[in-house]
Amino acid sequence: MKSNTRTLLVLIIGLTLGIMLAIGQGVLAEKEKEQNDTASVPYDELRTFTEIFARIKKDYVEPVSDKELLENAIRGMLSGLDPHSSYLDPDSFKDLQVGTSGEFGGLGIEVGMEDGFVKVISPIDGTPAQRAGVEAGDLVIRLDEKPVKGMTLRDAVNIMRGKVGTDITLTIIREGEERPLKITITRDIIKVKSVRQRSLEGGFGYLRISQFQSHTGKNLAEAIDELKEENDGSLKGVVLDLRNNPGGVLNAAVDVTDAFIDNGLIVYTKGRIRDSELKFNATSRTLLDGAPLVVLVNGGSASASEIVAGALQDHKRAIIVGTRTFGKGSVQTILPLNNNTALKLTTARYYTPSGRSIQAEGIEPDIVLEPVKITTLEHAEDGHLKEADLAGHLENGTGKDKKESDPKADKKAPELPLAQTDYQLYEALNILKGVQILESR
Repeated sequence: MKSNTRTLLVLIIGLTLGIMLAIGQGVLAEKEKEQNDTASVPYDELRTFTEIFARIKKDYVEPVSDKELLENAIRGMLSGLDPHSSYLDPDSFKDLQVGTSGEFGGLGIEVGMEDGFVKVISPIDGTPAQRAGVEAGDLVIRLDEKPVKGMTLRDAVNIMRGKVGTDITLTIIREGEERPLKITITRDIIKVKSVRQRSLEGGFGYLRISQFQSHTGKNLAEAIDELKEENDGSLKGVVLDLRNNPGGVLNAAVDVTDAFIDNGLIVYTKGRIRDSELKFNATSRTLLDGAPLVVLVNGGSASASEIVAGALQDHKRAIIVGTRTFGKGSVQTILPLNNNTALKLTTARYYTPSGRSIQAEGIEPDIVLEPVKITTLEHAEDGHLKEADLAGHLENGTGKDKKESDPKADKKAPELPLAQTDYQLYEALNILKGVQILESR
């Protein structure tokens, strides 16, 4: 037993020394001033690791392969860094590559881990989860009858994906609800259309970006062209809706921001290594010709959404409206490894053009506007009784049937006004109208 342990210790120390030498050579190539730096080998910690490895191999209730133990050790090493660094096995790596293209299987939610539970960062528009009523901020505590506590995020995601057409019941804790909610969702192929558009009243446009994908910049340009065609070739202003947008591809966020500003810095990143320090600048092309812009955000707006909102805010190109964003301002680099696996490692932080770090702070809106539900009075338009509501009231005296004289008779129920269906969007439109009036003077 001791001989095996000693042999394993020697192998691990040798491997560690080899890795450290390789890293050291890379660092020396980048920075000559660090030529004399030396890294000490953590012998005591490696000895502890080796002893635990050997004890598990010998005493665990069931046999465990060396490969499984070492992969679990790698996962643990990464999960202890931050919520976004992880080891991607072949399936996870493939899922990541497919996900950025906009079509994948599952429920349609962006998730993370919080206190051992799955936290919904955002449901994706038009997906089974969004239609079933899952909301940003929900904590998933059970998947069918399986407790989430103790699962890895990968395990939970695998259970949620499952076979297309089958059901899964999420038990959810939601702020403001006294009891856990149970929501049953039918799994489906998720096809995400990242950009949607529609015309609002008076020549104003609405753009909704649900997720930043590789083609989002191109899709945004097409959507703006369609809006212009619907409004005689120009727009008086646009509402850009980034609520519950969990982020996505960095280059897509840069393309979207570039569509609204004609010069200057969009975002930059800073980390420990030179390759992590990047700057992205706007080109001279803009798509709105300076028309007023309002951006809607909330706690489900994360990562790439925050890059766009922060850049447009710093450039004073848009008015940011809503609630504080999620605060995911770190950069993950995908480092492919052997056997179709990869390392997803946090390597830098995002900064807005003015130097603000998004990480754990988010973007504070220019105008804080909580979501509000507005309802109309049930019995009367202004809340007061009318003569016709009084018992025994006199008839009109024209001899016409009451139903015939009622202008509301035989009419379909009118559509609910925007203020009732989406109060934040209603107020964003009012802000656009005010800015447009001021700029036209």
